[in-house]
Amino acid sequence: MTIDYGFENITPALRSVVTIGSFDGVHSGHKVLLHAVKKMASRLNAESVVVTFDPHPRIAMGKADGMGLLTTIQERAVLLEREGIDRMVVARFDENFRSQPYDAFVRESLVERLGMVGMIVGYNHRLGRGNEGNYDSLKPLAEECGFELECVAQHLVDGAKISSTVVREIMARGDMREVERMLGQRYLIMGEAKAGIIDIADNYKLLPASGIYDALLYYNNIRYRAKVEIKERRVQLPEIVGATVIVEL
Repeated sequence: MTIDYGFENITPALRSVVTIGSFDGVHSGHKVLLHAVKKMASRLNAESVVVTFDPHPRIAMGKADGMGLLTTIQERAVLLEREGIDRMVVARFDENFRSQPYDAFVRESLVERLGMVGMIVGYNHRLGRGNEGNYDSLKPLAEECGFELECVAQHLVDGAKISSTVVREIMARGDMREVERMLGQRYLIMGEAKAGIIDIADNYKLLPASGIYDALLYYNNIRYRAKVEIKERRVQLPEIVGATVIVEL
């Protein structure tokens, strides 16, 4: 998967199908969107592209009190690549980005820079200044710019709404199997192990309650089962030195 930070250095005239969002956790609801992106991209002979944000919009707007993120940007990239996405574009979420009119962003960044021929949005999608860019307001723009537009309905698991907020609430209870069911995969923690310890430097990264957990570890192309201990902002592993480790709880 190709990763671009910003739109400035992307070679123009790509051909792409795009979806946009924070995609925190890449949960089962997100995967419905991603499946739709890949399906349309295959039909239109285009790249599948996810545009995501750094920092998270709530962090950028100072509304992140008590909030934890399910994925760092690096973890999000791992999960999106596992889902078969071709390209991730990380947009810097600052005041300039937030204040853009949605139609200017679509024309200049998505159509002109990414060569967007298709766009997938969720049922509650909002984009641009004042959150004015929704499915209804995007329809005439799609006709004008010549891209296909598709809206994906809300995804439920056993009748329950799936969202990053819901998953965070379950995490707070330490119910990792329910987290796995909602995400559609085990919970991922990624970091550099030093003397068997990963220090979680990103204060927004959400960790389960302190305790000992059964885990899958991936490092140096090795996968094995182990028990890990989480305490405060540290993950204690078996003795692994100087390796980037993916921990799945």
